[in-house]
Amino acid sequence: MAPHPASAPPRISLMASGELRDALTAIEEGKGSTAIAALMAIDADSWRAIENRLAVIIGSDLRSLLLAIAERLVDQPNLA
Repeated sequence: MAPHPASAPPRISLMASGELRDALTAIEEGKGSTAIAALMAIDADSWRAIENRLAVIIGSDLRSLLLAIAERLVDQPNLA
């Protein structure tokens, strides 16, 4: 993959978006090792793009988002 110019924001590759979707699905299904494998398959440029988007949209990173969801599910099990 060619490097992006400094002024262009990093982009999420199609492969990385699929891996992120697969990771989130695996988390929902309780398949931790599958989720980790999917997250580890995401390339560095796409990770930067994902982090940037999450920071803009929710003001946080993926880990914080997942931990917040997990805490809500513990506090309100009927959401699961």
